[in-house]
Amino acid sequence: MTEKTKQRLAALRARMHDTGTGLIAIAPGSHMDWVLGFHPHPDERPCLLLIAPEREAFLMPALNADGTREFTDIAFYNWSDDQGPVNALADALEGIGAKAPGRVALDETMRADFALLLLDALPGDAARDFTAETLGALRMRKDESEYEKLKMNAGIADGAMQAAFTKARPGMTEKQLAADIRAHFSSEGASPAFWIVGAGGNGAFPHHSASERVISEGDAVVIDIGGRKDGYPSDITRMAVIGKAPEGYMEVHAIVEKAVQAALAAAKPGVVAKTVDAAARKVISDAGYGEYFVHRTGHGMGIDGHEPPYITATSETVLEEGMVFSIEPGIYLPGRFGIRLEDIVILRKDGPEILSSLPRDVMVVPVA
Repeated sequence: MTEKTKQRLAALRARMHDTGTGLIAIAPGSHMDWVLGFHPHPDERPCLLLIAPEREAFLMPALNADGTREFTDIAFYNWSDDQGPVNALADALEGIGAKAPGRVALDETMRADFALLLLDALPGDAARDFTAETLGALRMRKDESEYEKLKMNAGIADGAMQAAFTKARPGMTEKQLAADIRAHFSSEGASPAFWIVGAGGNGAFPHHSASERVISEGDAVVIDIGGRKDGYPSDITRMAVIGKAPEGYMEVHAIVEKAVQAALAAAKPGVVAKTVDAAARKVISDAGYGEYFVHRTGHGMGIDGHEPPYITATSETVLEEGMVFSIEPGIYLPGRFGIRLEDIVILRKDGPEILSSLPRDVMVVPVA
């Protein structure tokens, strides 16, 4: 067991004590990655990391046991296809002292059949919850190693965006520009994760998929991209205009930029997340475009590209130092253009630090 895993298990058990949680059950995925630094192959065979106040164990498919053993010394309770997992699970719960945990926190991303298998093995009066108050609360605050990986990925995304600005030209399709973006991520050893390229009216669809639409002179282009390296992601949105900006574009761009600045100014430790959303939303509403800001102001980012905290109009999450999240207000005018400006920030004691070094100014692509 690595020193980091020991530290994270200790922190998790402190949260379990504070919340009265007697068992946490985690399936292969990002929660397990955070605790252990890896996860076994996820498939339909029940595999669970079971964490009790004193001990932990794996319910482990025998098929995956040998391949997983080289990564961990945690106790395995193996089961084979011809036996099924029920008896092994009962033995695992007894082995870690969690046959009657009182309260169980379930990994909210696990398969429903895994969850039902576990709940059927526990007493009917066991309280059920998800991991928001235990594992989730810990994951929201990033440590220095996580910050360094997120900062590195932000730099790669900056380069990919600059490559997009360089490659963009009239006559190419959205898909062709997206391919250039993916190529840059790959050249930096990162896996391309997503590539939204929305030209002209397509930019008014916040999650537009790059299409065969030809980019033309006078188009405003939304470019929202991200990749992944060393287990962590990036996410950035910038705007380009091809030649001359569409009528009214620069005015609306300035409003979105002002909304970004308002959200950044509002983001402080101790502030409720909805306050940050309200700051951005007020700028856009006061300018007369409130109905065209159709999504939340931001989302958390860590091992997952979207994770808590969510910066929404209803979120009561209290922001804390070390939290990482996006600031990405937008205005989407049907049939004309969309504008979104997105930066990922880490919250410091005196406010947000932006991970990107790329200005949010509109990039005007020259036309020969």
